[in-house]
Amino acid sequence: PSSVLTPDLRKKMGECAVAVSKACNYSGAGTVEFLVDDKMNFYFLEMNTRLQVEHPVTEMITGLDLVKEQIKIARNEKLSFKQEDLKINGHALEVRVCAEDPRNNFLPDIGKLVTYRIPKGTGVRVDDGFEEGMDIPIYYDPMIAKLIVHGKDREEAIQRMLRAIDEYVITGVSTTLEFCSFVLKHKAFVSGKFDTNFIKLYYKPEMLDKQSPEEAEIAALLGAIITENGTKIAKQSNANISRSKWKANRLQ
Repeated sequence: PSSVLTPDLRKKMGECAVAVSKACNYSGAGTVEFLVDDKMNFYFLEMNTRLQVEHPVTEMITGLDLVKEQIKIARNEKLSFKQEDLKINGHALEVRVCAEDPRNNFLPDIGKLVTYRIPKGTGVRVDDGFEEGMDIPIYYDPMIAKLIVHGKDREEAIQRMLRAIDEYVITGVSTTLEFCSFVLKHKAFVSGKFDTNFIKLYYKPEMLDKQSPEEAEIAALLGAIITENGTKIAKQSNANISRSKWKANRLQ
């Protein structure tokens, strides 16, 4: 659920969404959107007469299959649940994995998915439409996949998402994964105290190049280990060369 809404405000929004649907005699899956100002007043933005890209978040916290339910409605069948059956269980997050370059004003990118490995594990879900070796074309929306996680609370969901992003391996095109990781680690996002000006207020492309002190220390230690091992390997190789009858050929 939104970290901004109180149960009372969420209830009022829900009632307004129902009223909008009834006013136009709407039947089917639909998404009603609202905006909230800094005084916690909410305003109707739009209604989309379909499921939207965020529907897995609702599915993860309710246990429902909304795609299945909308097909039932299209067949003139009844919903398999009632409003009073619904409960919010835990916390879910979703990020859009797009072929865009966050270092270049999120310019869409094209190319072949040279490497494509999705994350797995408890509470992790990937809805995608591509496989390794496929091309990302210029003709369509640049979204490669939706990465969704579920946890017992917001903190666990954020940590689970960060792990999933680290395990998501894509090469061949630029993606928004690095930017998503930046957002999830930002104190404004973690606290839930942010608005639609997040990028304007908190993000600059060069920030993706900054490492935390812990990451820098780990990198330095790894570098030292690699250098030390490399020196040992080089010494051993030179010793082997000096003993080998193939010395002249190997040095050419």
